[in-house]
Amino acid sequence: MGRCVYTGIYEPGHPKADADGLRTDVLDLVRELGPTVVRYPGGNFVSGYEWEDGVGPREQRPRRLDRAWRSIETNEFGLGEFARWARAAGAEPMMALNLGTRGIQEACDLLEYANHPGGTKYSDLRRSHGSADPFDVRLWCLGNEMDGPWQVGHKTAAEYGRLAAETARAMRLVDPRIELVACGSSHSGMPTFGEWERVVLEEAYDQVDHISAHAYYQEHDDPRDFLACARDMDAFIESVVATADAVRARGKHRKHIGVSFDEWNVWYQSRYRESAIAKGESEWEVAPRVIEDEYSVTDAVVVGTLLNSLLRHGDRVTIACQAQLVNVIGLLRSEPGGPAWKQSIAHPFEQVRRRATGDVLDVRVRSDRYETPRFGDVDLVDAAATWDAESGVLSLFLANRGLAEPAQVQVGVRGFGDLRPRHAAVLAAADGQDRHTTNDEQHPDRVGLRPLDGVRVEEGSAHLELPPLSWAVVQLARG
Repeated sequence: MGRCVYTGIYEPGHPKADADGLRTDVLDLVRELGPTVVRYPGGNFVSGYEWEDGVGPREQRPRRLDRAWRSIETNEFGLGEFARWARAAGAEPMMALNLGTRGIQEACDLLEYANHPGGTKYSDLRRSHGSADPFDVRLWCLGNEMDGPWQVGHKTAAEYGRLAAETARAMRLVDPRIELVACGSSHSGMPTFGEWERVVLEEAYDQVDHISAHAYYQEHDDPRDFLACARDMDAFIESVVATADAVRARGKHRKHIGVSFDEWNVWYQSRYRESAIAKGESEWEVAPRVIEDEYSVTDAVVVGTLLNSLLRHGDRVTIACQAQLVNVIGLLRSEPGGPAWKQSIAHPFEQVRRRATGDVLDVRVRSDRYETPRFGDVDLVDAAATWDAESGVLSLFLANRGLAEPAQVQVGVRGFGDLRPRHAAVLAAADGQDRHTTNDEQHPDRVGLRPLDGVRVEEGSAHLELPPLSWAVVQLARG
């Protein structure tokens, strides 16, 4: 989609491109972020994708129309290139299958190409393309947003559930080690939300491991609602879990289904809907600029609270992918032939990825509250935490949703032994900035983390002050 791949992670001829055409400046930033799973190739894109177009000699690969985003797909970058990039980035590949215009046979062919060692049609085809070792892809999405009328090959819940179940059965005959994700609702506002999950899981419960959830948020008229949207994510996850568990009980199934929240972010969809691409009025181009939102301090605080929500539900959210990685509503930005940099929203992601280790704790917040038009009374302070017993480190992830006043925070830590502050950093508007400040090509480090001073532990409680509109990470350690 857009410039996520082309001029994002892949740009032959760029001064920092390697022999495979991968941008090493972007790759270095990805390694700093440290994503453990990267989903590929989409998204709406996948529902019209023929994976065979992206393998073999580049000069023989066809150019295709991408109907999802009104673009020309050159197929210069395909499965082999992605597998090598993911290995270089230290990330596990998560493959999405086309169940829009294709079906069971094509899914099994792709799985054979990716994972079978050799001696068969598609495994030997992979070997002839220069990859003797299997790619060993374990995570597979059974289509994408099949509940959405915008999706190529859109289906009813019963149609999709049956197809997902039969595809899963066939794929497990090829490779029984894989984990499979069924399509859940595209967002919680879908008219079929809840009923879609019920019908799909009643068809496919025993054949799948996870069900997906997707959600995007943006600021409309009232920043108070926007800053509270993690409440919506909390409710979304809890509703999907309740539905899955009801199907489990009714069907007398033994396992629990996980939630794969494999698309989530801040996305200003109202801006996209006004674009020529969304209206179908643009020319067909290679890698057009699509939804290249620039993210502010406010957006970063919201992303921090969404990460907190995912942590809070870590008992059932088994996979989560922030969409997307580069340029297209990206954690990172890059320019063709030019530099790459982190957007404001990259910083909470990187901190949670690096510092949320050990066990997720059940955090209970008692806070001053504020009134929102959509969510009613909401806590000013949002929180999540992890405890790493091996290292003796307690990590706190805290947000102050208040726009004007600092928040005095006290955290009871008596049960963890003698803790002392080890690390404390905060993302907030600095002097001379406001909540709309962003990073850009000229100012790539304008919004980021800075030290949070004044953290202390006294009589079994940690004390700190959060600036207005901020997200912070605080680590306390034994000894």
